Amino acid sequence: MGEYVRLEVADGVATLRLDRPKMNALDVQMQEEIRALAGEAGERDDIKAVVIYGGERVFAAGADVKEMADMSHPDMIKRSAGLTSAFTAVARIPKPVIAAITGYALGGGCELALCADVRFAADNATLGQPEILLGIIPGAGGTQRLSRLVGPSRAKDIIFTGRFVKADEALAIGLVDRLVPAADVYTEAVAWASQFANAATYAVRAAKESIDRGLEVDLETGLEIERQQFAALFATRDRTIGMGSFVENGPGKAQFEGR
Repeated sequence: MGEYVRLEVADGVATLRLDRPKMNALDVQMQEEIRALAGEAGERDDIKAVVIYGGERVFAAGADVKEMADMSHPDMIKRSAGLTSAFTAVARIPKPVIAAITGYALGGGCELALCADVRFAADNATLGQPEILLGIIPGAGGTQRLSRLVGPSRAKDIIFTGRFVKADEALAIGLVDRLVPAADVYTEAVAWASQFANAATYAVRAAKESIDRGLEVDLETGLEIERQQFAALFATRDRTIGMGSFVENGPGKAQFEGR
């Protein structure tokens, strides 16, 4: 456990809990704690899915501007790779990851949410990439992940202007996947994550890797990634269980072992 980031696990679901008052500003220490706990979540067999949550008031209002303001160009050359890789560690968790967004998810907070596979947001949440208003650009994946998610023209509008995106617009453009009352965001996110507690672990992992890696390459290469992942699953115990259960009892009744 870190000072500002905790990994809380119950019934196969881990919560990556951001807790740095008042607004979960993502300073260097938080970034490193996120990296370490994302790695732990990926490795632990008792964790089947991950919820990223900043609390009832705010997801994360962005990077710690006061900390960055004192950094020189050489300082940021050294730090920028660590910033990017800390967030990439979340995107590379080989399990379903959902962001439960309350309040503000701005700048680095929005970029962290973009690392999740799915985003549930409060109906009064606010997202955005306002870095341009500081004379900089998103530096933790925003220009890349946002454009892949909502399309380049929408991403350019959001990033060029630095404007805030309200929850209803975020849903309409695909920046978030579901809006729920603010009091229910975390509960709904955990419920979504819980469905994977008894899933075929390696099949879910293969599906995530096939999609994520496939989006980075041309179609032919993506199909080859899928083919290899598909064939590899025939070495798993869960594939034997799943197909045997289907033949004997019909779909959706397999009791997987996660191996």
